[in-house]
Amino acid sequence: MNHYLGIEIGGTKLQIGVGADDGVLAGLWRGGVDAAAGPEGIRRQIAGAVPELLAKANIDRSQLQGVGIGFGGPVDDATRTVIKSHQIEGWDGFPLADWVSDVVGLPAVLGNDADVAGLAEALHGAAKGLSPIFYITIGSGIGGGFIIDGEIYRGVGKGAAEFGHLRIADSGLGEDVAILPLENQASGWSIAENAKTLQLIGFDLGEFQRLGGGKPLTAEAVARIAEQGGLSAQGILEQAWEALAEGICHVIVLLCPRRIVIGGGVSLMGEKILFEPLRRMVAERVFKPFTDCYDIVAAALGEEVVVHGAIALAHRKLGPREGAG
Repeated sequence: MNHYLGIEIGGTKLQIGVGADDGVLAGLWRGGVDAAAGPEGIRRQIAGAVPELLAKANIDRSQLQGVGIGFGGPVDDATRTVIKSHQIEGWDGFPLADWVSDVVGLPAVLGNDADVAGLAEALHGAAKGLSPIFYITIGSGIGGGFIIDGEIYRGVGKGAAEFGHLRIADSGLGEDVAILPLENQASGWSIAENAKTLQLIGFDLGEFQRLGGGKPLTAEAVARIAEQGGLSAQGILEQAWEALAEGICHVIVLLCPRRIVIGGGVSLMGEKILFEPLRRMVAERVFKPFTDCYDIVAAALGEEVVVHGAIALAHRKLGPREGAG
């Protein structure tokens, strides 16, 4: 059976998996990213981790057909290079696919992490058997991927479906309305920052101290406080979901996907805190002729989704062609 390596390079997380593109990993290596060490530090980690992973998974290199990479930033299909990383300086213009190919000794293909995550959910996860699907990941930032009949839509080859960079009206914490990227309104980072701002101005400070237990105000903490009835925390999340719903309505009216799949750390807030209010907000605003065309569900493949997607990308681009003799 042919196997493929799948590599996820994020701003804080590095994962490498091996599998046969069947939704099951034969082995997984996971490490943290040292931002101070920059891209060179990440490349050293990859070079050392691949042989360790293969040994633990009892996979011989002769069983490997190729390598897929899901990178946390925009990439160029024609040059197989990184366009930019928004988390770690020094990646701009780097020929990542060629470098991985040289290190591993196998052909490699490069993709954006949200794109390949969407591919994984379409093939093996929450949208299996459906098309088209729009995938949204909400973590420290926000990304998107559009999958049609098992293929990633990439526009002219430098990316598409950059959902987090949609510009949406935001009233913020005051009365003035600003037009801001969705990532600045509904990501985990922005949710935490809004809570910290309320603390600084002394608004409902007691709520965060009493219900938050004095812990740092992360998005997860804001969700927990909201579950306990904290009105300020509920207001912060409602504001974030309003912006998210507006963005999703834009996606629906433009692309009319059969299913919208939401993953990432913020999606773990679950049905009551996130999905129920979000579905209601979208239903209230959506282009009415498309009301019955879509649904919104949670992702199914967990933390390994980008690894699964990178393996799937490698299989599609580098695997044996059907009918080849």
